[in-house]
Amino acid sequence: MTLHRTRLVRLAAVTAPAVVVAALAIPSLPAQAASQSIGLAGTSSIVTGDSPTGDQGPEFPAQEEENGTPDAFTGTITDRTLSLGHAPGKGVSVNSGKKAKSNPTFSNGFEGLNLYQQRYARRGNQFTVEPPDQAMCVGGGYVMEAVNDVVNVYNTGGQSVLPDNTATNIVSGFPRNVNHAVDLNSFYGYPPAIIRTTGVRGPELTDPTCIYDAATQRFFMVVLTIDPNSSGTGYVFTNHLDLAVSKTSDPTGLWNIYKIDVTNDGTNAGGVNPCPCLGDYPHIGADANGIYLTTNAYPWQSNGFDGAQIYALSKAQLAAGAANVTMQHIDTFGTVNAPSQAGSTQPGFTVWPAQSPGTGSFNLASNGTEYFLSSNAADEATHPITGSGGTYESNQLVVWSLTNTASLASGSADVHLANRIIDANQYALPPKQQQPGSGTAPGTGTPQGHCINDTTTLLFTGQTGCWRLLVGPPPHNEVVSAPDSNDTRMQQVTYANGKLWGALDTAVTVGGSNRAGIGWYVVKPGGATLAPKMAMQGYLGATGMDFTYPAIGVTASGRGVMAFTATGDATYPSAAYAPIDAVYGVGDWNVVPGGDGMATDDGFTGYRAQLNSAPRPRWGDYGAAAVDGSKVWVASEYISGACDYTTWGGPFFAGGTGDNLLGTCAGPDHGPGLRTALGNWSTRVSSFVP
Repeated sequence: MTLHRTRLVRLAAVTAPAVVVAALAIPSLPAQAASQSIGLAGTSSIVTGDSPTGDQGPEFPAQEEENGTPDAFTGTITDRTLSLGHAPGKGVSVNSGKKAKSNPTFSNGFEGLNLYQQRYARRGNQFTVEPPDQAMCVGGGYVMEAVNDVVNVYNTGGQSVLPDNTATNIVSGFPRNVNHAVDLNSFYGYPPAIIRTTGVRGPELTDPTCIYDAATQRFFMVVLTIDPNSSGTGYVFTNHLDLAVSKTSDPTGLWNIYKIDVTNDGTNAGGVNPCPCLGDYPHIGADANGIYLTTNAYPWQSNGFDGAQIYALSKAQLAAGAANVTMQHIDTFGTVNAPSQAGSTQPGFTVWPAQSPGTGSFNLASNGTEYFLSSNAADEATHPITGSGGTYESNQLVVWSLTNTASLASGSADVHLANRIIDANQYALPPKQQQPGSGTAPGTGTPQGHCINDTTTLLFTGQTGCWRLLVGPPPHNEVVSAPDSNDTRMQQVTYANGKLWGALDTAVTVGGSNRAGIGWYVVKPGGATLAPKMAMQGYLGATGMDFTYPAIGVTASGRGVMAFTATGDATYPSAAYAPIDAVYGVGDWNVVPGGDGMATDDGFTGYRAQLNSAPRPRWGDYGAAAVDGSKVWVASEYISGACDYTTWGGPFFAGGTGDNLLGTCAGPDHGPGLRTALGNWSTRVSSFVP
């Protein structure tokens, strides 16, 4: 029986031979795909589905990756990014920036979803997951948040408005308060992620992301779904985007579900990187006419990259719950000119679609225009065939436009994609984040690592060694890891006040040290034609600190807030923010009220004994920002509380009887949990008036 997974996927250990990409002086965009349609797959609502009961079985089985040992694919483990694992770049020196004109006033904030809720939703028929991948959208008086793999809906005061589902979350006689959180498998109408009494697995849902569209007064949320095999013992190649659309402005009501099969969407690059592909890292944007989903296509059976994919759908038809919705799919492979490699082309990579605040920020030129931003330092852009060999730095951004989007409302869509490269400040692969204790032996503040190293504590079984509760015989020399930073892919993009706003992770030099920081950009995309110019750009970094996973929300007036995680030599992982505008740029950073980190990241991906390999402490993947009227809402991952196995796992030690609650910091009377035995991530949701 399995218990937890990292967000890693097995790919075949195939080294693809190099091939020559056809030399083109100017990139030739692919023929625009013919209009097609997707059908309504069904309806659902945010309630817990069937909740199998029975003994939970062992809490700490042998470790495995996200997809276990799937029947369809074997080989080495990769992590859906070709850049990580390489030496970080040298960061540009960063000085303190000016005070931004935008001076956000904190409105309110609250604890969002956390690992305890993730693990124990649906009566515990869930996995432990790192990282959370945070979706957040706001409108109609509701704040909706989703992570891997649970969802909750709050009022703007931070109280959950979903039904109390405590009765459906009784585990081994202990009521588990999961604060109304509902697993994503239930929301999308699927069986549980795993049935603990049988070990049978349901579909694998990952990478949730959402927006609220004020024009249609609808919530839209998309996830990537990987199908299980017929026996429920593993997974197959088939994967699809599941797009949920609320029927009204009330997300607690009914939703329509649409499915887009993305298994074979990706260029067969001369037969070297053929699909089937994984439609990884989906994200969502909107203009006046369409909803836009983008993915990164990775071939299951080779180590390269098959380009970002764009799916343009009629927003009006989705909002109306149409039985068939017009869609156009575009593959970006080979569409970007590569000035640094004369005569060659690159694919788009993480081509992030823009979202816009309110109802009046859309660009109506060219019969409707949607914008996107992407970066090109990663191997996915520079070496998509071989999958490696780049320098992991760049001084360019790619600006994209999709025009004639009003045609999506017709029976035959005819949208047109274009891109231009613009110069930008240099960015490079960032180093790992530092946190208190990185590189030293775990203490009681990092109870999982401390337990793995412990060989003397007397257990309730009469044996000695806390490690027996977690793993097989380990080397007992774990150290506190440095959490992952992102690679250099673009993060959340906003189109507001006639400009594109985006940010990415980069190496920066501050106080003489190479640290993880943020590169931010404000771009004027041009008028009726795509003629982008950089309006303003800069870096955010601080001595002794690391900043990662930025997300920018900007009001229609052009004032905004950038959210991110802040860690440091003496700072636990915290939820932070900085103001941003197009006059002075990014101002002073601070931790959001209530967002101070309270402990070291102590997740299972940070320990060799848990992974049977070199640790890679997973963090983030992305945060979120949303605009609701004059407010900007932001959400980031952080560590919200500290507890240890001695306090919350007493029954496992001498004199106890064992109660399946080791390290959970929660039980019948303790409210929402701060950690589980295998991890301690949380999320923080805050609102500001910029």
